[in-house]
Amino acid sequence: MTDAADTPLGELNVSPTGWALLGMLSGGDELSGYDIKKWINWAIQFFYSSPAYSQIYSELKRLERLGLVSSRVDAGARSRRMYKITDAGLSAVTRWANEEAVEPPTLKHNPVLRVMLGHLLKPGRLREVLAEHADYADRMHQAAATEARWTEDQPAWSYAGLALRWSERYYAAERELALQMIKDLDAVEAQLAETGAQNMEFPVREYWYEVERRIAAEETDETPPGAQRPD
Repeated sequence: MTDAADTPLGELNVSPTGWALLGMLSGGDELSGYDIKKWINWAIQFFYSSPAYSQIYSELKRLERLGLVSSRVDAGARSRRMYKITDAGLSAVTRWANEEAVEPPTLKHNPVLRVMLGHLLKPGRLREVLAEHADYADRMHQAAATEARWTEDQPAWSYAGLALRWSERYYAAERELALQMIKDLDAVEAQLAETGAQNMEFPVREYWYEVERRIAAEETDETPPGAQRPD
């Protein structure tokens, strides 16, 4: 077992999921892997990818080997292993929350990727994709609003409530963006029909490099005073 109390964070080799699990255990209660998964489904799923049970249990075992959590078997009606954060684990996750750089979110927006590749989709399919995404965002918005409401009477859940209210607003905005894109799609399809460019090809590669040069010129203000920038 590693003495993790004073080990530099970078040398602990804890994954992002591991830090999230330590954060959930930092409240002090013993939790089973099932409990943790339920908590993730309750709140964290709205803004952080939800790990599978197998990943949760493998991460908990690794955290125990590092001395960041301890476990015991609760031999009740349903025998289950309960996990509790150690002093070293609480110290490590507190340092991580305060000192580790906060990376910007990585957005992988599959519906918008389909929009980008709209020339490949069959007629009407893109509209279906966006409508399905709007429905998904609406369901997530309502679920986040419900979960946020249930945090209001528990002071210990105040920060969780903040995250859930953010999630509620986020999915409301996501729904509106999808609905607006459906409206914008009407204009795009009308323009393509008017110009006869439904089966268009992408601009040649030289065009992209020219665009890149123009953008670079704008960003570095290389355009001479009084000169007109190219459209």
